[in-house]
Parts: sequence; structure tokens; C-alpha cells
Amino acid sequence: MPANKLSDAKIKRLTAPGIYADGAGLYLQITRGKAGDVRRSWFVRLRLPDGRSRDMGLGTYELVPLADARTRAHAARIEAKAGRDPLAAREAEKLQAKVQAARSLTFRQAAEAYIAAHRERWRNAKHAGQWAASLATYAYPVFGDFQVAVVNKRDVLAALEPIWTAKPETASRVRGRIEAVLDWAAERGHRAEGDNPARRERLKHSLPSRAALAKAKPRRNHAALPYAQAPAFWADLEQRQGIAAKALAFAILTAARTGEIIGADWRELDLARAVWTVPADRMKGGREHRVPLSKPALALLRELGPQASGPVFAGPNGALSNMALLQTLRRMGRADLTAHGFRSTFRDWAAERTAFPREVAEAALAHAIGDKVEAAYRRGDLFEKRRKLMEAWGAYCTTRANQRGAVVTLHRTAESA
Repeated sequence: MPANKLSDAKIKRLTAPGIYADGAGLYLQITRGKAGDVRRSWFVRLRLPDGRSRDMGLGTYELVPLADARTRAHAARIEAKAGRDPLAAREAEKLQAKVQAARSLTFRQAAEAYIAAHRERWRNAKHAGQWAASLATYAYPVFGDFQVAVVNKRDVLAALEPIWTAKPETASRVRGRIEAVLDWAAERGHRAEGDNPARRERLKHSLPSRAALAKAKPRRNHAALPYAQAPAFWADLEQRQGIAAKALAFAILTAARTGEIIGADWRELDLARAVWTVPADRMKGGREHRVPLSKPALALLRELGPQASGPVFAGPNGALSNMALLQTLRRMGRADLTAHGFRSTFRDWAAERTAFPREVAEAALAHAIGDKVEAAYRRGDLFEKRRKLMEAWGAYCTTRANQRGAVVTLHRTAESA
């Protein structure tokens, strides 16, 4: 076909699939889609100085009209005659734009992508919410809209320093989460590999260690109920309605931590064997913990369920908040107490009113063994002895004060030794 033989009018009449030449290496290609629709696109055939021939697409007719296609084809031929490959240059530009787009990912976007990628692997759905909430509260206001590629130590410190001393546990978790997000971004090419300003060793000269903070700050014990008042308190608690009151009762009977209670899932419970197995990722010490369930604890669970899965203590909006148990105490007029303090109540009772060995009571509280040598040799968890202890504790708590009379000391037996 002679040069410049095409026109807009002719192009609109062309519907048969094929390649139509306009001249000077410019071609119009017509194809049909699956639905029979006509598709028109341009390409220019270039002859490079090394003798190779390459076809370079110029876009569709709908987006690139005939005059523009001729202009683009002419520019590409000039590039080719100058010894440059315009197609390779365009591909390089696209790659550079892709790299630039990747680097423009913000920390907030990277964190959201990280949480989405790991959500299914986190057993407790509430964990993902805690991740998002903590970063939204402490990291996003400081550098959430910064490109993840440029977040540096100064930015991380600006987020952590205001809470490092006042909220050490929260600050430590936020630091670890920032570190994880930045590592994730580096693995996907959004920032330099190995450059993670949130790693603990990068901050050790700027932020005091948690051990140093604990040493400098006077220890404050959780407010605890004297064990002699436990039966009377239980009698009051039994009269309370609501799932938070049930959760507090279960916490008392199992001597468990608040986080372990509100995160309890029916899948962790074996009512037939009277065992609650708390997974390692929800334990403070990072080790799976088996809790023997006393008769009162089993009765409480059977009143609530059982169910196949889901939170054991679910409120109207899902799992209870960390404050639910404390709020129950306040409604009872016991703002002087904390839910965690009942672990101390249990420990004092076990020490002063029973002959169970110290290590059995400590195991019931899931405390780590302080002696490294002893920890290395002890492989069991004293479960059967703990079962007897928790049964005695349940009986003590649930016996009404006016029915008790004198307190009976449990004597040491061969089984409890």
C-alpha cells in the first residue's frame, strides 16, 4: 500500500482482521475480540543499526489517532537511525516507573499489606486488630504517610520515645511491629535490605532497656483481695449478671491472666478431660500451658456452652476488651482490686492454707522456673498435682462464708508431695 494511504475515514471502514500499511514503517493491525468487537492498534517496524528488525507498539487507534501515530512512528525511526533502540528505552522507562512506584509505598500502606498477609496465620483475630490499633495510635501520626523506603531511626525514635518509659510493654510491642513491617518492605524491594532502624540493637544507645526501666522504677504490685475474703467475694460475684462477670469468675478459678481469659477459644477446651490448653502465642512466657479445670470451672463453662469454636467470653461486639474484668470490679464497688490481683490471692492461699509444694503453685500460675539448672532438668508440668490444687481452690472459693466455719488446713499427702 502506498505511503500515507490510510485516512481516518478509511480506518473506520476497515473491519477485516489483518495488517494495513500506512507507509514509512507504520502499520495498523486489526483483530477481533471474543465478542466479535473490532480492535485497532498501531505499530511501527524499525530497522536498527545492527540489522535487527523490531516492531514497536504505539497504542490503540481509539487513544492514538492517525496523525499522532505518524508523529510517534517518525520519532521512533529517528531514534533507531541514531543507533538507539527506542523499544528498549521505553521498557527501561517502564521499569524505572515501576521501581519508583514501589518506592512510593507509604509505611501505612506497607503495614496494612503486612497485616493482611499475616491475618490468616494469626490464630486470634483480635491480634490483627491490636496490630492495626497500636500502629494507628503511635506510628502512623509520626511517619505513617512517609515513604516506607525513607523511614529512619529518627522517625522510629519520635514514635517510641514518648511512650518508652510511661508504657514500656506497649512501646516494646510497637517497636517489634514497626521492625516487622520494615523487614517485610525490604524483602519486597520497597527499601534497602538490612536497613531496619527499628531493630533493638539499633536503638540500644537511644532507649533504655526494659530491664533498666524495671530496676529504676519501684515495683507496684497489683491490688489483691486477702484470701480469707475470697468466699464472701465469690458469693457477691455469683449474683452478678453478664459475660464479663463470668469471665472474672473463670479467671479466679483458673488463676489465669486477663489476656488469657478474654482470648480463650472453645477450641482450646476439652471439657471431657477437664483441660484448657492455652497456646504458646497467647502465653506471657511463650510456652503452651495446660490448665486443669475444677468442678466449678467446668460448671461455669457448661452454663455458657459449649460451642465448636469462637470466643468463650464473647460480648455483643465480639471478644471482651482488656478493661471488661476491671469494669466488673468497679461495678461491684471494688475499685480497690484488679483482676490480676486474684493470682496473688490464689498464691497466698496456696502458701498459707495448703501443704502443696511451692513449685506446684508456681506452675499453676505459669511462672517460669528461675533456676536455669532446675529448668533444664524439669520436663513435666506437674499437671496431676496442679489438678488437686485447683480443685481445692475452687472448693474454697465457692463455699459460702457462712457455711465454712473454721478454715481447714489441707494436710500434705503422698500425692501432693
